Amino acid sequence: MSAEARSENAIIRDPAARPSLAWAIGGVLVVLTLAAATRYLEQAVPEITEGGPLAELGAAVEYPIYAIVLGLIGNAILTAAGVRDRLAGGFRTEFFIKTGLVLLGASINLSVIATAAGPAILQAIVLISLVFLFTWWLGGRLGLDDKLRALLSSAVSICGVSAAIAAAGAVQAKREQLAYSASLVIAFALPSIFLLPWLAGVFGLSPEVAGAWIGGNIDTTAAVTAAGAIVGEEALQIASIVKVTQNALMGVVAVALTAYFAFKIERRPDAPRPSPGDLWRRFPKFVLGFIAASVIATWYLGLVSKAEGKAVIGVANDLRVWFLILAFVSIGLEFRVSSLKEAGWRPVGVFGAATVVNLVVALGLAALLFSGFTA
Repeated sequence: MSAEARSENAIIRDPAARPSLAWAIGGVLVVLTLAAATRYLEQAVPEITEGGPLAELGAAVEYPIYAIVLGLIGNAILTAAGVRDRLAGGFRTEFFIKTGLVLLGASINLSVIATAAGPAILQAIVLISLVFLFTWWLGGRLGLDDKLRALLSSAVSICGVSAAIAAAGAVQAKREQLAYSASLVIAFALPSIFLLPWLAGVFGLSPEVAGAWIGGNIDTTAAVTAAGAIVGEEALQIASIVKVTQNALMGVVAVALTAYFAFKIERRPDAPRPSPGDLWRRFPKFVLGFIAASVIATWYLGLVSKAEGKAVIGVANDLRVWFLILAFVSIGLEFRVSSLKEAGWRPVGVFGAATVVNLVVALGLAALLFSGFTA
């Protein structure tokens, strides 16, 4: 056992060293306050910048950026005041993330994918497989930690931050690695909102092909929506279907990563093969909640009117945003620079190269599968 692990165990065993309930509640209040500030900025900045030179930027910046930045600022202030570690019991990153991702499942309507987007399923499977394997290979060539490789590969090939979170649960990654991956997703997604619609016009792509290309490349759902809307309504519909299809495959990748790390990466040569119970203990259980929420939402939307269903799912989506804001704020509050110094800029190179491969492969698949397609 490492010295760090022995120190953590000593803290757990020593009741006097544990943060008190009052401090934990204080930590929760800090997270809630910063989350409220995040929600305010998310809604106010587009209104304040509307009609000005920063209008497009103000509308494009998403809540993860505000949440992580405010969390980092809070981290610095609380650390300087000497109370961050005492309040850390209220920074419930894992709980917030898992709850938010379960609620994300409610926005995945399986019937839409099955009946309206057959090509999206094929594109998602081929694109995820090729981009994931390329990113994993390149990360290995550059000597990245296996857990960070898993997070980057999942993020760039599937659905950005959400996929990185699912992968982090499957491989038991460090919070700093998740924060790094989330930051890269956001940094690459923002310029893509404007770059891909412009390139679609330069290449003369049809709305359907442009939408499939955008949905297969940009790594956050909100950014996909923004870019698709720039191209037009038809492109937005296809982009949304393609992104939702990729989101739905997140659970499959989490299962595969759980098994791969248990059987291959972390298994010692002299250790017995992992049992089904071992795999179950490692498996991120919230993925089952994600799938269940998707199934329930699909069933429910088939029973009620479109307007009623949209209202209910809208409430679930709003709750999801709140929980993810709480999660990103907590990530900022828990962030430690020391754990990332060893990685350096290599992850940026891996993510950038994988993004280029994703752009090229997705364009070819979109042109092949969506030319003449009608949603």
